[in-house]
Amino acid sequence: MREPAHSKDAPAAIGTYSQAIKAGGAIYLSGQTPLDPATMQLVEGIENQIHRVFRNLQAVATAAGASLHDAVRVTVYLTDLANFAKLNEIMPQYFREPFPSRTTVQVSALPKGAAVEVDAILVPAR
Repeated sequence: MREPAHSKDAPAAIGTYSQAIKAGGAIYLSGQTPLDPATMQLVEGIENQIHRVFRNLQAVATAAGASLHDAVRVTVYLTDLANFAKLNEIMPQYFREPFPSRTTVQVSALPKGAAVEVDAILVPAR
C-alpha cells in the first residue's frame, strides 16, 4: 500500500509527483529545492538555499510522521561542487549520527535555477 504525505510548510509540487510516499515501512521524500513555501520563490545565496532545502524536507518528513533523524539515504544535487564544503558544514544541523548514507552529484541545472536539491529515504524506528 502506498500513502502520500503532504505539507503546506513545504513548496507545493511543481509537477506530477507527491511530496512523499509512505510504503513498506519507509518514507520516500521527493527532491526539495530551496523555494520558500509561502512565496514559491527561490531564496538567495547558497547557504540560505541549503538551509531552506533541509527545512522543506523536514516539513514533509513531519507531515509523514517522521523526522530527518530517520533518514537512511540522502541524495544531494549541486550545480557547483565548490559548495560541497558548505553543504557538509550545514548538514549536521539537520541530521544526527549515525548520519545517513549519501551521494552528492554535480548537475548542470536544477528547477527554477536552484543551486541545490535534496531527496531522502526515511525509515522511522518502530
